[in-house]
Amino acid sequence: MSRPDPPPASSGDDEAAATSPSASEVLGAALGGAARRAGLDPAAGTSTGHVVWQAMGGWRGILESVLPSLAFIVAYTLIPGETGDKLVPALAISVGIAAVFTLVRLAQKSPPSAAIGGLVAAGVAAALALITGNPSDNFVPGFITNAVYGSALLISAFVGWPLIGLAVGFLMGEGTAWRASKRKRRAFFWLTIAWAALFAARLIVQFPVYLTSLEPAQRDSAVALLGTLKLVMGIPLFAPMVAVTWLTVRALYPKPAS
Repeated sequence: MSRPDPPPASSGDDEAAATSPSASEVLGAALGGAARRAGLDPAAGTSTGHVVWQAMGGWRGILESVLPSLAFIVAYTLIPGETGDKLVPALAISVGIAAVFTLVRLAQKSPPSAAIGGLVAAGVAAALALITGNPSDNFVPGFITNAVYGSALLISAFVGWPLIGLAVGFLMGEGTAWRASKRKRRAFFWLTIAWAALFAARLIVQFPVYLTSLEPAQRDSAVALLGTLKLVMGIPLFAPMVAVTWLTVRALYPKPAS
């Protein structure tokens, strides 16, 4: 006895399937929304310098990015004593600065996630360093972040859905239609690869230095070098990548002649 054919899908089911967003659309909307909040909107018509400045968060964003790590390095280097004597006050200063920035953001009614995210990251890094007793473990969350971001970007490029393209497609209001253009697909592929290379470069350069800190005799020098590399490979590399991405997207989506 043959099985009866399943009943045909109702028109309501067809309409729901047609209107429900795909995973790529949801991801593109999330990435594009984050880029727009950071000031990266090619339709805004602002200058490249202004866009890069907005993406870094202006003076406050730069200070929030640099000061906690810089304070940790300086305090750990200048405070006399053994590792245990220096680690706690250096971490307290670093987390304290992050807490001040968080309170300022909350007082100015910034989005809570943006205000609290930096403090949580600083707290987790400090807790890890305190648990292990190795000051270089303060940089381990950064290694994890670079590995996750770099891997996600690299995989997305090679499976044909580069994350940069998904974000730009949302910003420009074309969704995933850019995939029909060979020129855009190629540009977004290489932009995504370039961003993945930035995160990979940080790991390739910094992680071997971290490994030297596992030897107690090398910890102080490793902390100073790791902190310096983190600062040098942070905003000084991030800003040019934002500029290149912005200029490429503007070339792909020129404004119509008035």
